[in-house]
Amino acid sequence: MAKLYFRYGTMGSAKTMNLLAVAHNYRSQGKEVLLLKPALDNRFGKETIRSRAGLEKSADMLVDEKTILTPEMFEKIYCVLVDEAQFISPKVIEQLRTITLEQHVPVICYGLRTNFRGHLFEGSKRLMELADSVEEIKTTCAFCNKKAIMNLKHVNGVATVDGPVIDLGKEEKYNPACYRCYQQQLLAATKEQERSTCSNSC
Repeated sequence: MAKLYFRYGTMGSAKTMNLLAVAHNYRSQGKEVLLLKPALDNRFGKETIRSRAGLEKSADMLVDEKTILTPEMFEKIYCVLVDEAQFISPKVIEQLRTITLEQHVPVICYGLRTNFRGHLFEGSKRLMELADSVEEIKTTCAFCNKKAIMNLKHVNGVATVDGPVIDLGKEEKYNPACYRCYQQQLLAATKEQERSTCSNSC
């Protein structure tokens, strides 16, 4: 039976570069792969799958909550690769799970596990529940040398947990962080805000 894989990591952990490397390996052997990405991710262009190292490919399919995957889409496909899987709806994740069973095609999903508030994305949650294999792509904290497990959001250089849960951004907005540094950055931001509020009101 083909498997459903979830390979997760924080921002900056080379998830997309890993995906593109896998796609290259398949295609260099003459094996066709299908590249999927969420339609809402337009940071580098609507159809572009791009790593921060500069490597890029065009997605074969953009998916949203209304996407219906049919068996004929996967004829002669050796592997399905999904970028930014955290933004894929649970219903589409379930369809990908079915593809592995009925079409015997492995599906490898790459994405974030949690948002900047430390909560599971809906797509990631469903993958954690359904995947045969859950693998962490590791990277180090931007503020120390420990393993990063959190995605720390900044607005104007200040750490925050405010704003919409889906808030697309690149390196200037998010940093990988260990839990201690994540908490310390947020605490420092809170204290700075309190000092600013006090100075303005006094």
